[in-house]
Amino acid sequence: MIEGLAKKLEKEGKLAAQKVGIVQIEPLLKEAIIDLEESKKTLHIADRATYIMAYTAMLKAGRALLLLKGYRPTDGAQHKTVVEMTGAILGDKYVSLVNHFETMRRKRNELTYEAGTLLSGSESKQALDDATLLIRNILKEVKLRNSQFELKL
Repeated sequence: MIEGLAKKLEKEGKLAAQKVGIVQIEPLLKEAIIDLEESKKTLHIADRATYIMAYTAMLKAGRALLLLKGYRPTDGAQHKTVVEMTGAILGDKYVSLVNHFETMRRKRNELTYEAGTLLSGSESKQALDDATLLIRNILKEVKLRNSQFELKL
């Protein structure tokens, strides 16, 4: 599944092969964890900040996952490419979680580029919960590929 989607996205100019080591992946994951922690701190203060930081954490972790698998997004639709590839890499077990990642991507666009977008506290809380779950699973994937990897959430 990963290879088929990767070939399609490469052909469309949305994805490129990129070989990197853990030294390039780890900083992205560290930043994802920092973003997640900041999202938690704003949970009962600012719904938008919580939501956007949770999404940003997911995006950085997703980018790290792509790099782990030897890919990087290359065009103007990088966020969408990261979401699609994250779903392909994590597989069917995480369909619901990745579907919410996609919903969050669209909602983040609305919050960023349009006025009057509504956002509830429960949406922010769910975003934070799902970001935490996604990042935990990506950290597990990295640990499987590199047993010396020690970053924890």
